[in-house]
Order: sequence, then C-alpha cells, then structure tokens
Amino acid sequence: MVDRLTIEHWRNAPRLTSFAPFFERTASGQGGAPDLAQPQLDLSLLDFDLEVAVFSDTHRRLWGHFDSHYFASIPYRLEEECRLGAAILSFALRTWARSASPTTIYTLGTGTGCLARTLATLGNGRIEALCCSPTAANRASFLANRGSEHAHFFHGPFFELDDDRYATDNDLLPFRGGFDVLFEDTTFQMYDRDRLKQLEFVVPRLRPGGLLVQVQKLAHEDRDIYEERERQKDEVFKSRFFSTGHISKKKDEVLNTMTDLQVDLATTVAALRAFFRYSVLTWNSGNFYTIVSSNSRASVLELISLMVKPAIPPGYCYERLPAAIVDTEAEALAPDLTWRSANAMMLLAPKLGITK
Repeated sequence: MVDRLTIEHWRNAPRLTSFAPFFERTASGQGGAPDLAQPQLDLSLLDFDLEVAVFSDTHRRLWGHFDSHYFASIPYRLEEECRLGAAILSFALRTWARSASPTTIYTLGTGTGCLARTLATLGNGRIEALCCSPTAANRASFLANRGSEHAHFFHGPFFELDDDRYATDNDLLPFRGGFDVLFEDTTFQMYDRDRLKQLEFVVPRLRPGGLLVQVQKLAHEDRDIYEERERQKDEVFKSRFFSTGHISKKKDEVLNTMTDLQVDLATTVAALRAFFRYSVLTWNSGNFYTIVSSNSRASVLELISLMVKPAIPPGYCYERLPAAIVDTEAEALAPDLTWRSANAMMLLAPKLGITK
C-alpha cells in the first residue's frame, strides 16, 4: 500500500498545481487549440482497416476541446489511439464472451475520457469504462457528450481512487472487482519520477489475466538524441497544426517542467519487471512509447494479435516492433509476437463503386 507521504507528494505535484491552469484553459476551449489546422486520421497509414475505421468514426464524434490539442501535439498519436482502441475493443468483447459479464476498462488520466466513452459506446453494455481527470472542464466535456450510460467519470486525480473509494462510492460499483484493462496515458510523468510507487498503487486493481497499457514519454540517456526527436516533433509535425508562438508558449508553460519527471526506458523496464512477467513495446513515435504489460502470456499475445501494424511513417519510429522488454525464459513470448493483417476496405472498393 502506498504511504501517506507519497500521496501528499502527489497532491502537490505539477499536474495539480503549476499545470492546472493550462489544462483547465485547454479543456474548456479557452486556449491551447490548434490555430492552423485540425488533426485528422490518416487511414492510409492503417491500410484502410475496417475495424479501425469503425472505431475512429465513433471516436471522432466524441472529441472534446482537449482532444484536438492532444492529437495535434504528438506525432501520429491519433492513428495510434484508433489502432490501439480497435484492438482493446476486440479484446474486451472476447473477454466478455468468455466471462458472460461486462469487461471493465479504466483509462487513467485521459482528459475528456474519449477513449473510454468510445469503448463503452461500441461495447453497448458489454463494456463498463471508467476514466478520471482532476480538470473540471474535462468532466464537463464528458457529460456533454457521454456517448453511453456505461461510461463513467471520476473527477479527481488517479490516487484518490483507493480501496475505500471503490468500496463506498455507488458510482464505482461496476469496478469494485477490478479491471480487465487499465490504460495510463502520459499521466505518471506529471506527478513523480517514482514509477515503482505509481505502479504499486494501480497494479493491484488489475484482475487475473488483466492488461496494463501505457503511453509514456520517456527520457533518453543521450540528451542530444532526446532533443533531436523533440525538434522533429515540434518543427515537422506540430508545425502543421500550431503556429511557432503556440508551440513555444506550451514548451515554456508545461513541457520544460514535465521533462524533469520523465524516466528513461531502463528505469521503466526495471519498474515493470517488479510487477509483471511480460512487457512489450508496441509503438514508438520519437520520445513516445506504447507499452503493454501483464502476468498473463496469453493476454499479451491476444491483444497484440488484434493490432494492425503501427501506423506511423518510418522516420518517426526508432524501435523494431513489437519488442519484448520484460520476458521469461521458460515461457518466452517474444517468438510469438505478431500483428494481425489489416481488413482492408479498399479490397471492397470496386464492388461498392468507390474510387480512391
């Protein structure tokens, strides 16, 4: 159990203090929005996959103010969210079919909860999804476009969702038994560098066979490499959506402070190894990574087998994927990691009278 001093430290972290005004303004639409263009999914990077197209159609209808800012800020993060979301949806429906009860999903610190709302909407009662945010404007966006009664919002930071809260809050009743999928999206890095303590807090909420999925921005042992990837992000990708002034302002207001709370891949691996038998890198975009972890070999292989290949131009990806970063010798999963083939809609185009 995480000690009280650690909780107090998190309560005074940048996300709830110096960063809070930025997130409130951006989530309420009073600032931070792209001023040159809006991000749009490039389905060609996903080989026009039908499952991803269905997911992305619902996902886009549920965006709030913060989502356009977020997807314009990280290279090809929108394509990754839809690729990952479609795979999680398929995994969740399979879990539901095996258990005959709703799959539970928690997206920890994910702004307006767009991913959670999309999964709940497409699950149509087969998925119960929870998200949390300490930003009131994100809660307003959630309630304004909830999408499904099976989507739930907790207004507060992740560490306030403790055992007592689950046991006494009737709104959290569907989640008292834990989660089949727990998704952390660039949240830990806004509170602390101690990934062991953060994992210690959330991992016990995973059900047997459950998955932890993380999108993290990682430091690099070579500072020059880190900065070069940041320049690529800002000058090549973000410049399509934000003016130079907007990019510079965010860097001064948020990113410079957040850098101090990032950890590198080696530190991340060491922390994950303390809790999981398996962890796999499934996406990389500059300094950003998606990592899937579990103590169930079958669950990791199943989720990854439901993903199409990473949807990102080669120049932004610096890893050979998928890559096992925590594995076992006796039951290694690395040899069996494989993406699924895209269910390409373009194969049907001539029959439908569609021209590219």
